[in-house]
Amino acid sequence: MLRIPCPWCGVRDETEFRYRGDASVARPGEHADAAAFAEFVYSRRNPSDWHREWWLHVGGCRRLIAVERHATTHAIRAVAPP
Repeated sequence: MLRIPCPWCGVRDETEFRYRGDASVARPGEHADAAAFAEFVYSRRNPSDWHREWWLHVGGCRRLIAVERHATTHAIRAVAPP
């Protein structure tokens, strides 16, 4: 089980959080074509190293946090507010 350090509540079990997606992907601009939006929605890389993610603390402060987690070892290197 992951132990995620919430900046506001302290270290908590991952069961208090919900994964909200890849934080390193930028949404296309409002005038982007359909191919750019399809790439944004459906294409993701599968990292085996450090990865930045969004997590929502639903069992606590209900705030969104950015977590830098290693995809293979699940070690957490950094946690920050969005």
